[in-house]
Amino acid sequence: MNYLDFIFLGLYFVAVAAIGYWSSKKSLDSSDSYFLGGRSIGWMAIGASLFSSNISAEHFIGLAGTGASSGLAVGQFEWLACLILILLGWFFVPFYLKTGVFTMPEFLEKRYNASCRNYLSAISLIAYVFTKVSVAVYAGAVVLQTILGWNIWVGAIVLILATGLYTIFGGLRAVIYTDFFQAGVLILGGIVLTWIAVTKVGGFDVMTQKLQPEFFNLWKSMDHPDFPWTGILFGAPILGIWYWCTDQMIVQRTLATKHVEAARRATIFAGFLKLLPVFILVMPGLAGALLYPNIKPDAMYATMVNDLLPVGIKGLVIAALLAALMSSLSAVFNSSSTLVVIDFYKKWRPQATEKELVRSGQIATGILVVVGLLWIPFIGIMSNQLYIYLQSVQAYISPPIAAVFLLGLLWKRINGAGAFSALITGFVLGAFRFICEMGIKAQWLSGEPFQTIAQINFLHFAVILFAVSIVVMTIVSLLTNPPDPKHLEMFQKVKEVKLEEKTQISNVVLSIILIVTVLVCWYIFSPLVFK
Repeated sequence: MNYLDFIFLGLYFVAVAAIGYWSSKKSLDSSDSYFLGGRSIGWMAIGASLFSSNISAEHFIGLAGTGASSGLAVGQFEWLACLILILLGWFFVPFYLKTGVFTMPEFLEKRYNASCRNYLSAISLIAYVFTKVSVAVYAGAVVLQTILGWNIWVGAIVLILATGLYTIFGGLRAVIYTDFFQAGVLILGGIVLTWIAVTKVGGFDVMTQKLQPEFFNLWKSMDHPDFPWTGILFGAPILGIWYWCTDQMIVQRTLATKHVEAARRATIFAGFLKLLPVFILVMPGLAGALLYPNIKPDAMYATMVNDLLPVGIKGLVIAALLAALMSSLSAVFNSSSTLVVIDFYKKWRPQATEKELVRSGQIATGILVVVGLLWIPFIGIMSNQLYIYLQSVQAYISPPIAAVFLLGLLWKRINGAGAFSALITGFVLGAFRFICEMGIKAQWLSGEPFQTIAQINFLHFAVILFAVSIVVMTIVSLLTNPPDPKHLEMFQKVKEVKLEEKTQISNVVLSIILIVTVLVCWYIFSPLVFK
């Protein structure tokens, strides 16, 4: 690191602090302002926030590493997200905005019952604390240690405190506007490293000549251990619907818009941004496979940052990494505090004033910051395997949640009993699969049935779990009373919106362009082209 690199890093932290301070001025007036930015934030800022809160250190490290070891196939999740974001904007958002909810569990109560709300609130908070917060702290500390040489404790403390401060005092408005800035930084940093790495190799044509054709093929065989085409086509969209359309951390941003069309434009803009990671995060990994054939995949991105980047530019790319880390961490802090206050505290104290709700949100965020700090002692014993286990938990709890949201909006006959039965059944089956996988890998579980279950590709398992959840939900709903009319009022509200609000033609055109772009990318990087 040169002094110019530290200047870039310093400017980055100053900019984040300034934006956080500026955007926090109106955030403490009411719960609506603190948790949803006053529902008045522009579509471009929200679209950028959707993108940057999704991209974290594991994307930089993981996508480049997987690209170096197996090629572009991991990019399928990025391009599928473009299509799922369109689904969020055109199908889910009208229901969320017109019911006036703060949280996704609150929406489930309006559609089903309080049991569904309590389940999703609890499972979301547990998942955020034990997977998202812990993983973000772990990944961030390791990245700062690898690239900057910082002590792992120092890196984690700086990361948590810097992010926690503007999240506590600025609420969602501060999170979104800092995300807007951070999205630009991480995109610019990614482009710079990609351009330098590909140029160093000799250009894209040289890469296609020197690497195996399979590296440029997005569609793998059905028995591929990581990315079978059947899993990508049928399983990945299920996980995508859960993450992009029903997860509090993502959806909360769309609730901060002025109206449905603005939210729709934000999701379309985020969809276009999600085209980029394949080119600015996966592609450098392919170049790295040629430049550093003996480097471990997980160390690929850090190696390229240290070895390829000139003075000053290195500081910019490290700022991009920090932007990815901080935007994801702030999203977790803010969404978790919203769940705590709206789904638990407000129900416990319905008479709470607006200022009391805001103060409770700040306290909840502060507690999460402390939880992040308390996690630091465990970083040293946190292995890569445990990191993978924590990430895979989400894949096993998400299909029933996606099924409950999707079928509940497609079929009015689904009731609360059916939805809750599906959630519990899905959770039990997902937990069993997780225990089998962990037990087989750790060698404290053996036997043919457990082995068979553990070896099912997680994307294929997502399809099975989704189908089982739908069957359970349908059977229980049909065997019990139809839903109460008050749980179906949202359908009438959405119908009224369609009559009152004019659909912007530009949103239709942009959505079609985005879909066509994804299809063209799929065609270009397919066996039809690379034989």
